[in-house]
Amino acid sequence: MRYRVLPVLLILAWPVPSFAWWVKGHEAVVKAAVLILPSDMPVFFRAGATALAQGAGDPDRWKNRGASFLRPAESPDHYIDLEDYQGKPFPEDRYKAIALLYQLGARPERTGMLPYALMEHFDRLSVAFYDYRQNPDDDAVRGKCLVYAGVLSHYTGDAAMPLHTTRDYDGRKQPDGSILQKGIHASIDSFPEKFNLTGEQIARGLAARNEPDPWKRVAAEIDASHQLVDRCYELDRLGAFTTPTEASRAFILERCRSGAQFTADLFYAAWKRSATFRPPY
Repeated sequence: MRYRVLPVLLILAWPVPSFAWWVKGHEAVVKAAVLILPSDMPVFFRAGATALAQGAGDPDRWKNRGASFLRPAESPDHYIDLEDYQGKPFPEDRYKAIALLYQLGARPERTGMLPYALMEHFDRLSVAFYDYRQNPDDDAVRGKCLVYAGVLSHYTGDAAMPLHTTRDYDGRKQPDGSILQKGIHASIDSFPEKFNLTGEQIARGLAARNEPDPWKRVAAEIDASHQLVDRCYELDRLGAFTTPTEASRAFILERCRSGAQFTADLFYAAWKRSATFRPPY
């Protein structure tokens, strides 16, 4: 009998990946970002909300348990446990960050690599926009711009979710080993989808800006999100994410608006930056 039970126990013990916003939440954030793009962005891109929304969900789909090689590499890209850096700034290189984390006694695959996922996909989009500038009538080039941008938008959305910046991503461990407020992560992630936040609501009053220093912006966005971890727990203690209040609605809307602003600003920065690129070969 125990041999029949073992596979079930293994499944239950398997680490559950943390998501930031359910798929419809990610879609709403990127659709809002498209709505606030400036007119000097390519027309095809500003008309590409449907394709971008599809791409925004892909990084979570890549954590499928059947993708046994991709899943371990992909999962850490969605978060960063800032506590593990012990106040030190992020190095401007994924592998230097890995070396630093080992020096600090942390495990990189557990700390997370969100800043590097953001910048690496920003670079991919910049290169794709460069190719578009060389071949603006090539449908395949337009398609890859939308694919890379959609994927980038997933990680900008992740950065806006405060619990993706902390070890306490789904409850706080107590001295007796129990976890207080277990389930908070799903309560927040599901909020935009369950309570029908739309791209139009999120975009209202926003406008994309050209970001002169994307790496500095990435660090600032993650830090600003991290400052709101305690507020997440405060609202959750009040039950405000399962039974929405004016305060919880305002909080989640602000986080989605922050994600949309960040997304649009990086899209626009990648477009502007692509004009300065040289041929790769």
